[in-house]
Amino acid sequence: MAKNEAATNVRARNPRGEGARLRDEIVAAAVELLDETGEESAVTLRSVARRAGIAAPSIYRHFPDQPAIMLAVVQDAFAELNEQLRKAVRAEGDSPRGRLLAVCYGYLGFARARPGRYRTMFGGIWAPDLNDASVTENDLALLGQTSLRLLAEALEDCVGTGESTSTDPAADAVALWLGLHGLAHQQAAAPNFPWPPDIAERLITALAHFPNT
Repeated sequence: MAKNEAATNVRARNPRGEGARLRDEIVAAAVELLDETGEESAVTLRSVARRAGIAAPSIYRHFPDQPAIMLAVVQDAFAELNEQLRKAVRAEGDSPRGRLLAVCYGYLGFARARPGRYRTMFGGIWAPDLNDASVTENDLALLGQTSLRLLAEALEDCVGTGESTSTDPAADAVALWLGLHGLAHQQAAAPNFPWPPDIAERLITALAHFPNT
């Protein structure tokens, strides 16, 4: 009986032509491990194969190594973040300031909801050795560019309507981006610190160069 129960974790083979489905299941298994542990080291070829219910060699049909799986995980996480930010922007309609605030709070909300993925995306816990991995420098350089562009566009719109006094929106968008990530990281690292309830608003107001009202 025990043998039969152990066998229930073995994944049924996909029909011919559904290889993309297996790839998605491998990434989903890696995401589950990351969400559960918050540690990139928990995502190994063996652990991912076990979670997906497949033999480890099956992974190589879709991913040459562990960093390639992690890259797919991070790319999917950014895609999720970007979609949430776009929805938040659309919900604010014609208010430039509202759209910028929506993007900023969207970052912070994603960090709280997806702590393991967020740390992997922005916290530096995933740093593949480019000399010993299929991941390239260009792969890493592209990560986060769309998210930053959404923030920069929102800030530029505020400048255009006079709601921000920034004289260098591109540089200030990067400063705001870094400020948000710093706040997200510190709030996760020190949850018992007596954070001012309006700390996010204070940070955004200062770095977005909103005039005092």
